[in-house]
Parts: sequence; C-alpha cells; structure tokens
Amino acid sequence: MDASREIGTFTVWDYVVFACGLLISVVIGIYYAFAGGSRETSKDFLMGGRKMHPVPVALSLTASFMSAVTVLGTPVEVYRFGIIYCIFGLTYFLMVVISAEVFLPVFYKLEITSTYEYLELRFNKCVRLFGTIFYITETVLYTGIVIYAPALALNQVTGCHLWGAVLSTGVICTFYCTLGGLKAVIWTDVFQVVIMLAGFVSVIIRAVVIQGGIRNILNDAYNGGRLNFWNFDPNPLQRHTFWTITIGGTFAWTSIYGINQSQVQRFMSCKSRFHGKLSLYINLVGLWVILICAVLSGLCLYSRYRDCDPWTAKKVSAPDQLLPYLVLDIMQDYPGLPGLFVACAYSGTLSTVSSSINALAAVTVEDLVKPNFRSLSERSLSWISQGLSVLFGFLCIGMAALASVMGSLIQAAFSLFGVIGGPLLGLFSLGIFVPFANSIGVLSGLLAGFAISLWIGVGAQFYPPLPERSMPLSLETYGCNNSTYNETYWTSTTEMPFSTSALQAHSTERTPLMDNWYSISYLYFSTVGTLVTVFVGMLVSLPTGGRKQNLDRRYLFTKEDFLSSFEFFKKKKHVLSYKSHPMEDGGTDNPAFNHIELNLADQSGKINGTHL
Repeated sequence: MDASREIGTFTVWDYVVFACGLLISVVIGIYYAFAGGSRETSKDFLMGGRKMHPVPVALSLTASFMSAVTVLGTPVEVYRFGIIYCIFGLTYFLMVVISAEVFLPVFYKLEITSTYEYLELRFNKCVRLFGTIFYITETVLYTGIVIYAPALALNQVTGCHLWGAVLSTGVICTFYCTLGGLKAVIWTDVFQVVIMLAGFVSVIIRAVVIQGGIRNILNDAYNGGRLNFWNFDPNPLQRHTFWTITIGGTFAWTSIYGINQSQVQRFMSCKSRFHGKLSLYINLVGLWVILICAVLSGLCLYSRYRDCDPWTAKKVSAPDQLLPYLVLDIMQDYPGLPGLFVACAYSGTLSTVSSSINALAAVTVEDLVKPNFRSLSERSLSWISQGLSVLFGFLCIGMAALASVMGSLIQAAFSLFGVIGGPLLGLFSLGIFVPFANSIGVLSGLLAGFAISLWIGVGAQFYPPLPERSMPLSLETYGCNNSTYNETYWTSTTEMPFSTSALQAHSTERTPLMDNWYSISYLYFSTVGTLVTVFVGMLVSLPTGGRKQNLDRRYLFTKEDFLSSFEFFKKKKHVLSYKSHPMEDGGTDNPAFNHIELNLADQSGKINGTHL
C-alpha cells in the first residue's frame, strides 16, 4: 500500500449517490402515506393491515438488525479475530427455527399487535408494564448508539459533518416512518438491503481485482492465521469459540428475533401464519448472504493491510473506521462508489432506526395508550401513533447526542442491549413453556436475571478480559512509511468496536472476580440473564400458588402449535373448510383482521388472562 496516498476525500458524485439513497427512502414514505392509505387505522399504520407478502417482510427482517454496526464492525471482527465469526451462520439457523416454530405460533394465534400484550394475557398488567419499560429503555439506548456510532466513524474517515449525518439519519427515518407506517418501513428496508449488498459486492470485487484474485486473498488470510474456523474449547471465558457462538449467540439472537417487537411486528404483518414462518426462513437466506459478504470484506481488508495495519499505525483512531478507510483507498478512481458504500453503511442504520421507531410507537399505543384511553377511535389512535413516531425519533436523536458526550460509555450502552434482552427472553420463556409460572415468580426472575446480567456487563466494561481471553491476532506495520507508529497501541483490547478506555480501571493486580466472572464471553450475557430469570421464576412460582392457576392453554406452546408447522401439506383442504364467506380483493387468512371485523378486546377472558 502507498502510505502517501490521500485518504478521506469525497467527490461530488459520491455525495450525489449518497443523497439519492436517502431521497429514495423519503419517496417511499411519501408514497405509502398518500397512495397506500396507510393511516386509515392504527392497525394499518402499525401492522401494514396484516396483508404483507413474505418476501418483502423477510428482507425487512434481515435489514432491521443489520445496522451500520454490522456493516462496519463485522469485517473488522474478521480482520482482527479471524473467520471463526462464520459460525454465526449456524446461530442464525437455530434462532430462526426457534422463532418460527415456537414463538410465532403462540403470538399469531393470540392475534396480538404488541408482544408485551402477551404478558398481560398470560400474567397481569404489572408484568406487561415491566416488559414494556424494559423494551423501551433497551431500544432507545440501542437506537441512539446506532445513529451516532457509524456517523462518528464515517465523519472521522470521510470528512462528512458529524451532526449533519446524525440529524439527517434521525430526521429521514422519523419522516418516512411517521408518514408511511410499517408498509413504508418494510419497503424501505427492501431497498436498503439491496444497497447494503451492492456496497459489499463493490468492495469485494474491487479488492479481489487489486489483490490479484480470491486465491491470493485466501493465501494471505491463511498465512496470517485468519482461517481459524474451528475452536471447540468449552471454556466460557474465551471470547469466540464454537460453543460461545452457537449457545450464547443463539440466546442473544433469539431475544432479538423471537420476542423483540421490531421483528415480531414484521412477521405478524403477514396475511397468514404460514407466510409469517416463510418470511423468517427467507430472512435466514438474507442473513447468510450478508454474513458471507461481511466475512469476505474482512478477508479483503486483511489482505490489503497485512503488512501495514492503519489502526496500529494510527492512520485511523478506531477499528470501526477500517472499512471506510479501505473503500476510500481502493475506490478513489471510481467516482460514486465510495458514496455507494457510505449509502450502504447508512442503509443499515436507516433500517434499524426506522424499525425501532415504528416498534416503539406500536408498543406505546398497545401497552400504554389503549389500556388507559379505551374511548379513542381508530383514526385518533393512528394520529397518536404518528405523533409517537416523531417523539421517539427525536428522543433517539437526543440519545445520539448523549452518546457523543459519554464517549467510552458507547460500548457499555451497546452491551446493555444484550443485558436486557436475556432476562426478557427468560420472561417470555416462562410464560410459554412453564404452566405453573405466575406473576410473582416471573417478576422476581426478571429482576434477578437483569441484576446478574447487568452486574457482569458493567464489570466487563470496567475490567475487560485479558488479551489471552479475546485472542486478537497479530497485526503488522513493517510495510508502513510512518514514523509515528507505536508498538504498544494494540494492547487495549475491547469486546466491541468502540473504545472503553475511560471506563477501564487500570489496576496492577487483577482479582479472581475480574479474571473469571467479568471475563465471561460477552455472548453469554444473554444466556446468563435468560437462565437466571427462568430458574428464579420457577423457584418463586411454586410456593406462591403457581399450580393453582386457572390457565388458558392458548397462552402456552402446545403440541398443536408444533404440528401447525405441517399444515401446509394439507393447505387446500384446510382453506376450503376454513372459509365460509367470500374474500374481498387483497383479503387475508389472518383471523384477527378479516373484512368481518370482530371486536373481542373487551371480553374479560382475553383482557384479564390468568386469574391467580
């Protein structure tokens, strides 16, 4: 690499390509606001009328949590730690099977809009309120970081104005989410997935040409120890092994896809349960494709800088700036392609932020507004939903501003997403799998699981694992023409792409608590939170009358729910016996939103749920 080559300039064409990507997202929102009739009712706005096709829903599921943190962070993960990250492909498969075959059947048969509505049906309003508060806190924190972190990285590498990037991201997402509702979010996600893939593919193709072919890239990765695919060490203190990724990763990703409102709201918008499951399995293919592209980008990154690491040589100030640095290095002779990559990174951010804003509005309407203001009309609820989208959009932008002054707290807040998701997964697991779980038990379990996982998460930020636990691979600088190289720069090892140096307590003596409890792999945070919640919930429910409940079996995962997976083999017969009335154009198989609308919301059996 030519160390003297200028890095970090955007041309007019780059800005044009980037601006076009943002503009198309806005146009989609305007279209569904005025041509799609998306705000007739709150159900149309929040659930797309439950008439969505599985393919766009699948692409939206893929885009929702493939943020700029993924676009910028996954290639760096491979660059620093090797392709063991590929094992997440197995994690994605296990997560999709659990979400499609366990959680989706239960949620779909109850005809719910908010996942936390299930908690009231199964337990009581107090449990639902706790679940809602946990979710809103988790999502606002995560969304603010998703807005700020990539804007920070791209600002420092490309020269884009930091707060211009932050504000444009937040305002554009809020705009098309408020106008178009879930339909706009889903179709914009479809466009953004295409942009993300185009950005990755352009990087890979250009890098392969420059490096002399894919074989040279793989040889460089092999010689650099990056093809470390298998590591079966069962030690939970090792950052990434086969077991930490498959077990810990499955818990973490199931808390995102199985119970997170942003994802559940999508597959619940499909017109039948079969289409909802199909959207999850098509989404699996999308996750695999993006994972492969990100891993290949990481290998290209290493091949290009195997003898001159820009991070160690201090040409960039953080690891998550490496991929934008590569793009501006290898694509400067192709006007518009750097802009395409920036659009790729921001498409990931836009999809995540818009998903979060729409889900936050849905949860607030269903869990906080409707139960307390029953007289509101559907039109009023629709306007309230749009107003809440604006409110949460600016709240997330404000969280991004807070993240800018927190600095080293960024990693802590990002880890909190997993810390909260684990106990929530345990809460839903108790409701679905444990018939004797009651409200006292699950609340005790939720608080205990959150306390333990938060303890680990915060401790890991102050006392991060030693390098022998995270096992970063060597990075070289002998090919650099940089006299400012500092060999000790690599010694600060972090679990995420963000620096936490201000949080780290530098101590000459490490205690067993630091070297064991705080050094557990970050992927196990959700696992510990889930297991503690389930264990404590069961333990407390038994002596507090859990076996004396009058429980409706619809709230549990039953044999019939499992067998429903095989109904599509006899679909035609089922449809003939199921439909007793003609369907309107664009009709739905979803019993909650047929053209004959049944208002069951006031029936005591559905609202009161289990009587203790």
